[in-house]
Amino acid sequence: MKLTVLLVAGTFLLLQACSSTPHNLSEATETRMSQTNTASSEISATLRPYPETRRGSHVDEYFGHPVPDPYRWLEDDLSEETKAWVHAQNEVTFDFLEQIPFREQIREKLREDWNYVREGAPTRHGDYIYFSRNDGLQNHAVVYRKREAGGEAEVFLDPNTFSEDGTTSLAGLSFSPDGSLAAYSISVGGSDWRSIIFIDTESMEAVSDTLHDVKFSGISWRGNEGVYYSSYDKPDGSHLSAMTDMHKLYYHQLGSPQEKDELIFGGEQTPRRYIGGGVTEDQRFLVISAAVSTTGNELYIYDFENPDKGIQTIAGNFNNTHSIIDTDGDRLLIYTNLNAPNYRLVAAHISDLSPENWTDIIAETEHVLSASTAGGYIFANYLIDVQTRIRQYTLEGEAVREVELPSIGTAGGFSARVDAETLYYTFTSFTFPATIFRYHIKSGESELYWTPEINFDPLDYVTEQVFYESKDGTKIPMFITYKKGLEMDGSNPTYLYAYGGFNVSLRPSFAINRLIWLENGGIYAQPNIRGGGEYGERWHLAGTRKNRQNVFDDFIAAAEYLIDQGYTSSEKLAIAGGSNGGLLVAAVANQRPDLAAVSFPAVGVLDMLRYHTFTAGAGWAFDYGTAEESEEMFKYLLKYSPVHTVREGVVYPSTMITTADHDDRVVPAHSFKYAAELQAKHAGDNPVLIRIETMAGHGAGRSTESVISEWTDRYAFAWYLMGVNPFE
Repeated sequence: MKLTVLLVAGTFLLLQACSSTPHNLSEATETRMSQTNTASSEISATLRPYPETRRGSHVDEYFGHPVPDPYRWLEDDLSEETKAWVHAQNEVTFDFLEQIPFREQIREKLREDWNYVREGAPTRHGDYIYFSRNDGLQNHAVVYRKREAGGEAEVFLDPNTFSEDGTTSLAGLSFSPDGSLAAYSISVGGSDWRSIIFIDTESMEAVSDTLHDVKFSGISWRGNEGVYYSSYDKPDGSHLSAMTDMHKLYYHQLGSPQEKDELIFGGEQTPRRYIGGGVTEDQRFLVISAAVSTTGNELYIYDFENPDKGIQTIAGNFNNTHSIIDTDGDRLLIYTNLNAPNYRLVAAHISDLSPENWTDIIAETEHVLSASTAGGYIFANYLIDVQTRIRQYTLEGEAVREVELPSIGTAGGFSARVDAETLYYTFTSFTFPATIFRYHIKSGESELYWTPEINFDPLDYVTEQVFYESKDGTKIPMFITYKKGLEMDGSNPTYLYAYGGFNVSLRPSFAINRLIWLENGGIYAQPNIRGGGEYGERWHLAGTRKNRQNVFDDFIAAAEYLIDQGYTSSEKLAIAGGSNGGLLVAAVANQRPDLAAVSFPAVGVLDMLRYHTFTAGAGWAFDYGTAEESEEMFKYLLKYSPVHTVREGVVYPSTMITTADHDDRVVPAHSFKYAAELQAKHAGDNPVLIRIETMAGHGAGRSTESVISEWTDRYAFAWYLMGVNPFE
């Protein structure tokens, strides 16, 4: 269907472009549009017909229940038919977006806002202090170094030179203990598959063969001799549709070819989905973490001083999460949620590693703990109602002080070598741009190290935290940010963003892309819904598997709170989320299509019956469950799976699905199939578009210009479909 969107004298109408007769609007759409209040000048955009998407006859059977999958062919990202479909969809999407009259003004304003210097906290390696800096509109931050604080900086690595089009990015950087060698990983087109390059830090010349096909891996040095890294066997054919299931930890000796690398853990003998290995700062131990899902892990250790003991088990089941944050002679400092859903820090002696003999250094409290070490001290980072509190302890667990932070917000970076006298931490909040402070470890004094120069006055804005009630009565926290003096009359465009999964905590942070939204009378709202880690493992579990509906209910209740309290209205509300958050947004839009005017499901997990058959998706089963494990789980997933719950004849919100052709984490087939279902079934005149970025992945490593372009299109789409021209 070809549509024309007209905005005339404050009335927002959708007309059928192929006829001079106005298209009959549904009652819900007509009501929504009649309430729109916007600029008086006439603007219009024409929506071309959606590409024809072939419906196949494929049917799967689960426990005797047939489930049609008519768009199964879209899972083949290498087929010519899929490529043609992607091209045709992008033509429709960008043709519509290009007609929005204020789109380029948004782009110019975003570029203006983005054009300020941003730096990362410095770290010392050998004789140099290293830090990252983006001068403003550079596609990627550059790694600089200098010999002393305040000294002259020189370029160490410039990812902007890695490729002409900016699609190759720096994905990791690790230095040998003495700083004389470095290993850095690169990603092409946003892929999770990486290459690792080794250089001498003085001559900048290569010192070993480049490692290829590395995935989900750190880089950990064993002296100056070699590194530990992890990867899968790369599948033949499509890097998107094939499942990567067996992770392996390798040791690479510098100067030797990759095919000679030693398998340390994983493979046929110890098959695991996720394996990581790292050498402790004192170079005595190799620590190995192994997991079959994104929650819970086994923990092993190898003592280089006692090689005859082999790899020793510290925690041998997947029911809890553990990591070694430091060593103190024969003691291991272990961060764990074993018998402590909010986590604790314990000590284990190398002579007896069994959990029964662990002793508390920092016991569990009512607040979620994370921990790190620096300068011979422990820094406990507590999350108290989603706000950071930092407390300093001795290695024996004796309280030293609470670190005074500049404001309420999020602080991170309390980590440094054991001999460090200072550390550098970063502080941010919704109205506090990321700022670096130097902390003197023994005295506890903080001093400003670096602050961005940005055309933004935080005193012009307000952030409030509210607690609203979800469907089952659970109190959910939410941050709401807006410009001072904004009238709460239900007319404010509001961007509601959440995640709700995998124990991830959404904390207060500054984002330059939000300025244009806030400056033009918009509201940004961020609820901390269940499934995340804001209140520990119990909060996480309350949003997993057959509790998944809690996540959607929490998000729906957030929107209803904003509407009921006069912040906004359904006609001025956009809901947004990415990855697991893309699932959240699509599921909510399907369940409550009347809730919001605009929906932005980004790189979402949208086919809940098949997600575990792609790349490393099987590792997400702890949070989701799988359709094969039981008939009950199959029916639960089918009930909310976005691809399977699009209903015929329903008016859905104006929707812009976003994905990328190189996303090998949440494969684009999820988004392709959801877009096809929506375009085929929804009855309203609201546009349903899919924006498919080329030479990009799940989100990390994107160029600045790519990010600005996406936010340009998001805001243009949202404002336009809300009937708002921010520049009039």
